[in-house]
Amino acid sequence: MSSPTLMAGASGKVTDFNSGTYLISFTLFWEGQVSLSLLLIHPSEGVSALWRARNQGYKKIIFKGKFVNGTSHVFTECGLTLNSSAELCEYLDNRDQEAFYCVKPQHMPCEALTHMTTQNSGVSYLTDRENGLFHRSKVGVEMMKDGKHIDVAECNKNEKIEERCQVGMKPPVPGGYTLQGRWITTFCDQIQFDTIKMNDCLKGKLIYLLGDSTLRQWIYHLPKVVKTLQFFDLHEIGIFKKHLLLDAERHTLIQWKKHSLPFITFQLYSLIDHNYIPREIDLLLGDKNTAIVITFGQHFRPFPIDIFIRRAIGVRKAIERLFLRSPTTKVIIKTENIREMHIETERFGDFHGYIQYLIMKDIFKDLNMGIIDAWDMTIAYGTNTIHPPDHVIGNQINMFLNYIC
Repeated sequence: MSSPTLMAGASGKVTDFNSGTYLISFTLFWEGQVSLSLLLIHPSEGVSALWRARNQGYKKIIFKGKFVNGTSHVFTECGLTLNSSAELCEYLDNRDQEAFYCVKPQHMPCEALTHMTTQNSGVSYLTDRENGLFHRSKVGVEMMKDGKHIDVAECNKNEKIEERCQVGMKPPVPGGYTLQGRWITTFCDQIQFDTIKMNDCLKGKLIYLLGDSTLRQWIYHLPKVVKTLQFFDLHEIGIFKKHLLLDAERHTLIQWKKHSLPFITFQLYSLIDHNYIPREIDLLLGDKNTAIVITFGQHFRPFPIDIFIRRAIGVRKAIERLFLRSPTTKVIIKTENIREMHIETERFGDFHGYIQYLIMKDIFKDLNMGIIDAWDMTIAYGTNTIHPPDHVIGNQINMFLNYIC
């Protein structure tokens, strides 16, 4: 639902009656001329094919590990599973049952693995006929071609949400809407943080951002708004290095670190100082001035769903351990956001992301933590891109600040 002249938008709610019929509900959050759009992303045959193809195998992505010994180096094949008769290096986290493998290079130990890179393999688990379901013309088909504008009149809504936004609240769907480009929550009283309020909020805070590049956008955005935050050079290279922002005078530290494997990019990235998110959480002491933001999902889409579920359960257990030693630490989950509609559907399509979004909300539903529903937000903003624009990132950060201050 949108009103472009008002820079307004909101997602709808779909109720499936499991009989081939659906109820689509929209809440009229603002006054003015409103347009409705209802997209059929995939038909049921397409969904069934994607689900089967996702869980059929691991070969859609090729991992290449770089082993270094002095001045020489060699690349070998790696993966979450490897069907090879060659001798393998096994990198196993026994506690969380996370495993990764590489073909062992000749004359180098397994400990010599330093970097990783990936590429698409060209492997598809879809038949030619199934692939036809994902032609550009058949994805995201508008179902309301003759939809007319709705004029929303002024209403006498006097109820004001009194309770401040805080961790432990569970956003409904939709949990908010955009108006004049600003995200407005529907379930709590939200403060708009200007630069002065942001400075006050961040004073004395230790903030750890653990996840993918959609969370790295936060650490690029923050110094544009809070000028006293400066990047500290850790002598690492590449965009996937650990990023550190400091404001020594206000005793503020903000760090971004990529989540561990699977991590998909053609760029070479370091595996030194590289942990799964549960291990990163275990390393943090935590206190009332510590906040952790977690996001993962985009890099899990090409692989069977059990990989994602196992990681999510591992993260949940680590958060439970953190709350035992430090119940005042603020933990916030940022869900996946929608991305390009016509991206490689079998590997990265939003159907996979939506399943993970539902799983994530279910696994973390009863923990005392904050949720930033980036899925809901990016539908409302209509940003079909993996990296939403700055104004969307700013509103995500504003929601985060509401949770921690």
